[in-house]
Amino acid sequence: MELYLISIVRALVEVAGLALLGQGLLAVLAGKYRQQNIFYKLFQVITAPVVRAVRFISPRVILDAHIPFLTFFLLAWLWIGLAAAKQYLLAI
Repeated sequence: MELYLISIVRALVEVAGLALLGQGLLAVLAGKYRQQNIFYKLFQVITAPVVRAVRFISPRVILDAHIPFLTFFLLAWLWIGLAAAKQYLLAI
């Protein structure tokens, strides 16, 4: 049961991380017209809950422009941690 739960959470972390990565790439490619791009808006809808959660837990000293970067790195560490937990459960 724990292995199944870890797999589900890891998949959700992967979706959020890849959506953030796609959003960042589209921001670079589309430039100032990114807000008019339908796929950029779709990525924003997918990543908004995670970005809001990181904004809530992060100190106010961190600028709002840096929150997506922080979110991506926190998701990456969470993904690695979940992989380690999965490996631990498989070794038992």
